[in-house]
Amino acid sequence: MNKQLLERAAELARRGESFVLAVVVRREPYSSSQQGDMAIITADGGYHGWLGGNCTRPQVQREAAAALLDGKPRLISLSPEPEQPARAGVTPLAMTCHSGGTVDIFLEPMLAAARLVVFGVSPVARAVAQLGKTMGYLIDVVDPEAHPAELPHADRVFTELAAAELRAGPPVAYVVVASMGEHDEDAVAAALVMRPAYLGVVASRKRFAILRQTLLDRGISAHALDAIKSPAGLDLGGRQPEEVALSILAEIVQAKHAARAPGELAVPAAPAAAAAPPALAIALTATDPVCHMTVTVASARHTGTWDGRTWYFCNPRCKDKFLAEPQRYLAPPSTGAAR
Repeated sequence: MNKQLLERAAELARRGESFVLAVVVRREPYSSSQQGDMAIITADGGYHGWLGGNCTRPQVQREAAAALLDGKPRLISLSPEPEQPARAGVTPLAMTCHSGGTVDIFLEPMLAAARLVVFGVSPVARAVAQLGKTMGYLIDVVDPEAHPAELPHADRVFTELAAAELRAGPPVAYVVVASMGEHDEDAVAAALVMRPAYLGVVASRKRFAILRQTLLDRGISAHALDAIKSPAGLDLGGRQPEEVALSILAEIVQAKHAARAPGELAVPAAPAAAAAPPALAIALTATDPVCHMTVTVASARHTGTWDGRTWYFCNPRCKDKFLAEPQRYLAPPSTGAAR
């Protein structure tokens, strides 16, 4: 991997952004790609690096988007005869480059770490931050009395409960309020606006009942408050801060694998959750009417208009051929239409 790609990958990881690392692991002539060629494909479809001619790019982007969705690596093989021979563990795809040849590309999804926001600097809050960091979470600690030097396990520290920066960066997946009676109500209200998949409050049932009524009086919906886990954590019988932290992280792991939808805890008046990045949705595609390669509409670089319709091409040569003799390539007539 060249230095620029290494630096880009490191920066994406620091920002908590998912991406796919793609590398050419095998080739057969004739192909412009070489073994060891690499590229990074980001969640928004960005493509950085080199894996061969432009004809390989849309297929790699499409497979990278699928890898980001399911989190599984894959080995794809672009070949003029993808159906033969079949190889276990390899996804065959048609090679449409005019040079022919075969290129095998390994795609490794590098998924961003989940984000855990901890409100409070109590012993339990510190233990949650420490254990969460050990488990690979990105850790934000929020408290008016928080000091970065005293919180070595935090990636970021905020002293404002509703700091705008808290809603920037990767989506908040999990929130734990362990402020132990200090500004609990404000912390929970700020947490609900983040629309986490899990929100746990470390409090007794009596204390949480009072907190809940206060938030109801503020206009927060009962539905949002009913989804809060309090007392936070599975009932493991622990009493020490580290034991309580373990029970909370265990409950978060349980919630994660139960596939609870992000935003379940949202306050109705809160802004709608951000739309999924384009690459994580099912991409709108079209078929090049000349070489029959699949082209991603959103990132198509070569288009042409004929008979009142926009046609999409993998390269300028296909575009020129089609526009010169459209009828030659229209079988069936809808071949190039976006779908």
